Amino acid sequence: METKNLTFGTFFWRISASHMVTYFIAGLFAYNLLHYKGLFETDALSCYMKPTDSPWIAAGPALQIIRGLIFSLALWPFRNIFLENKKGWLKLWLLIIGLSILSTTSACPGSVEGMFYSLVPFKNQIIGYLEVVPQTCLFALLVVLWYHYPKKLWTILSIVFVALIILMSTMGVFAANLNQGL
Repeated sequence: METKNLTFGTFFWRISASHMVTYFIAGLFAYNLLHYKGLFETDALSCYMKPTDSPWIAAGPALQIIRGLIFSLALWPFRNIFLENKKGWLKLWLLIIGLSILSTTSACPGSVEGMFYSLVPFKNQIIGYLEVVPQTCLFALLVVLWYHYPKKLWTILSIVFVALIILMSTMGVFAANLNQGL
């Protein structure tokens, strides 16, 4: 598919849906395999991260549509670089790793700034790589594959998965608010 005929609306949907689905999947695995509940309660992260039973944590997957819009606006002018080139997914993935993980503009855990300036222990900083590196790789692959193989099934599945993510996220917010009220 050529990017000349690509509308921003289609681009936004594909970027946002790909991000939301991969973010949700990676988050589920990370929460369970990396034991985020206990990790977020440690001295190193309890001042930095909300507890996992917070309504905001439950709302997170649905709120990723905002990041999808930000990604879409930022990537739109460069879409032909990763959509129309061989190994475009790799170019997109390396861009995300460089600008969104390693070289953020704040001292967040896992970034170069975080390594130098924060009090978060090194181990606590790099454990997040086990979530964000595969998630961003899967995101880049999904985005580029969706353009090379634009089937109606992809769109239908993305609508179903995004709707389920929003529904589960909303239910999680209600459950978290109920639990905090008891």
